Amino acid sequence: MTLRTGHIGLNVTDLDRSLAFYRDVLGFEVMGEGKEEGRRYAFLGTDGQLVLTLWQQAQGAYDKGRAGLHHLALEVDTVERVRAYEEALRGQGVEFAYEGVVAHREGSASGGIFFHDPDGTRLEIYTPSGVEGATAPSESAPTCGFF
Repeated sequence: MTLRTGHIGLNVTDLDRSLAFYRDVLGFEVMGEGKEEGRRYAFLGTDGQLVLTLWQQAQGAYDKGRAGLHHLALEVDTVERVRAYEEALRGQGVEFAYEGVVAHREGSASGGIFFHDPDGTRLEIYTPSGVEGATAPSESAPTCGFF
């Protein structure tokens, strides 16, 4: 069997706030939830497949200067879907690292949007093709590397 990513677990400071973001804004379905005080969590997925687990146990916001998760990239099938998520996120007042859909690097067909969740975790929604001609924010490094 080939090893592949299963689901991602994120520590969050406020499960209710993070659930509102991941469920209501990004569209994940709640597949299970632990509500015991001091042990709250939520299993989130799409089409019955577990994608993300939120654990309410963080004491502070995401720190990009510490070892651990760099960013979470979520793939969609078209650039139109990326733009639909961008519109929904803008409607929620989410700030973006770059303006609009950007290429992963100059000349790349892949690209997306880059932003942060309520705890500051870096997120990307991208498509593997369809962004030909879009600019990349940096010529010297991949777009997802330093936002």
